[in-house]
Formats: sequence, structure tokens, C-alpha cells
Amino acid sequence: MSEANSTGPDSPQSTEKDPNDWVTGGEPATGAQKSYLNTLAREAGEDVPDDINKADASKKIDELQDETGRGQ
Repeated sequence: MSEANSTGPDSPQSTEKDPNDWVTGGEPATGAQKSYLNTLAREAGEDVPDDINKADASKKIDELQDETGRGQ
């Protein structure tokens, strides 16, 4: 009873947008983004700027999730 994933990030039906294309990507990162980003950065032994924007925070979260083995 296996179905193909037709809504994944590589799917034509995906609603996931590149952070560079976000209308609000230049706004300050949300509290949730900052909190999770700080957790990941601490685990990875990295620092994150306090003034990071939403788009950059999202990209850094993806990067640190890969580095730390969290997420996806």
C-alpha cells in the first residue's frame, strides 16, 4: 500500500518556495526561527548574527540540520 510522494519538495505540486523568493524574506527572523537556529548553532559550535533575516535564517537552519543530523 505504497503511494508515490506527489507533494515533496521536488514535486511539481510542492508549495515550498526558495527562501530567496519569499516576499517577506528580508524581514527579521521570527522568534521560532531564532530559537531553533540558536539550538542548532550551539550543537554545531557556530554563532549566528542576531540581526539575521527570515530567508537567511531558513537557509542556515537547513544547513545546520544537515550538519547536526537533525531535521529532514
